[in-house]
Amino acid sequence: MTAKRKVDVFSAGCPACEETIDMVERVACPSCEVTVLDMNDANVASRAKSLGIRSVPAIAIDGNLADCCADRGPDETSLRAAGLGQAIP
Repeated sequence: MTAKRKVDVFSAGCPACEETIDMVERVACPSCEVTVLDMNDANVASRAKSLGIRSVPAIAIDGNLADCCADRGPDETSLRAAGLGQAIP
């Protein structure tokens, strides 16, 4: 049996996610096993959280969050710096 590279795409079904799924499927080789995971499923969302996924689309390869998908998502400090939570004078 040939070893497979496990590629998980975490998706919410939005157009940006669909575009990423298409790209991953286009780039994947015959030894890549691509699985699309629905973030609306509580088990998938829990797994995503354990991997450090903060926004979608996100990709994990062989159980590790791809570097391009790390350190994304809402950040309270950045949002506050942009004015969130501050009254308009």
